[in-house]
Amino acid sequence: MPSKRLVLSAESVTCGQSNKLCDLIVDTILDRVLAHDRFARVDLDAVAAPGMVLVAGELTTKSYVDITGVVREVVADAGYDNPEIAFHAKSIAVFNVLQEQSSEVALAVDRRGAGNQCVTIGYATNEAKHAGLDTQLMPLPIVAAHRLARRLYEARVGGEVPGLHPDGQVQTTFLYDDAVPLRLLNATVSAQHSAAVDEKRICEGIMESVIKPVVAGLGGIDVRKAELLVNNAGRFVAGGPSSDVGVSGRSMIMDLYGAAAPSGGAALSGKDPTKTDRAATYMARHIAKCVVAADLADRCEVRLAYLFGREEPVSVQVNTFGTGRRGVDKDLAEAIMRTFDLTTPGIVEYLDLRKVKYAPICCFGCVGREGAPWEDVGAAAKLREALPDGKGAAS
Repeated sequence: MPSKRLVLSAESVTCGQSNKLCDLIVDTILDRVLAHDRFARVDLDAVAAPGMVLVAGELTTKSYVDITGVVREVVADAGYDNPEIAFHAKSIAVFNVLQEQSSEVALAVDRRGAGNQCVTIGYATNEAKHAGLDTQLMPLPIVAAHRLARRLYEARVGGEVPGLHPDGQVQTTFLYDDAVPLRLLNATVSAQHSAAVDEKRICEGIMESVIKPVVAGLGGIDVRKAELLVNNAGRFVAGGPSSDVGVSGRSMIMDLYGAAAPSGGAALSGKDPTKTDRAATYMARHIAKCVVAADLADRCEVRLAYLFGREEPVSVQVNTFGTGRRGVDKDLAEAIMRTFDLTTPGIVEYLDLRKVKYAPICCFGCVGREGAPWEDVGAAAKLREALPDGKGAAS
């Protein structure tokens, strides 16, 4: 028989990593615009390079936002206000190239059509329950990676590890058997630091303050032989946009499910909710989580495909990877279409997406965030009831 063993890895980064910094810039601008004009049309990208930040895209709004001021504020809050670092909030040049949304796109959205064509994917899994872990029905590798990245950020901001700089990157690798994570194989942290701080002290501080506490919180996962690494490539002094040019939208796989599930074809950051790829990505996650929360499957992937200007999705697909109760994949897809309004305006209203603050969920994962409207599973019972008689019962 073929082996059921599998190795899965996932990555996460801190808010000072170049690409994530760009995501944070455009999502902060988005939040400022929507706070004063919730019907604004926003689709922005950012580039961070040595000595500069460029913001470009479409912005149609009745409000005013100081783009340059917001960029400098975000860059400083991310940690680039240290005179040791060449990329500095006060000295960078800020450029913006903005135009209004095209009339053709605006008309399609006004007619309740999809704001763009896209394929979006949602995923949920109860794989961590055997280890006694609450992962919000997310894959364990990405949850562990986000915990490491967040802890690294906290250690820098709180001064627990002196000499840390903003750029930080982590990766975790787990061994699975029959779709269940059993053992941590590797946890790696790469942390930018001051040239004036001894490399050995940095590594020891990160190991004690970041890696070991996170690894200790992995419940029933076997961590005894895990390889734990800090700055495995050596010194990490040159980092951030001065070393690696950042572009928004490059972090989709780490924003969603890691390598456990595909991420869809478009980025989320900088887009208002009328952009279907953003709205439908959250909706697909919500539906997949409701399926697993309703005990209809142990794992669930939901795919929603849209055509520009058309209201309803052209495809709704469900895959429970053989874990669905009594083989309900086809019935689930039909029940989903009966239960939820899957038009873009319907999703925006159902999840109240115009009121969401996007910058606070930009780092450490856009899904799996407790309190986010797409994480609520109140519709699980309704989805079960929409199945044909007997299909909602556990086998």
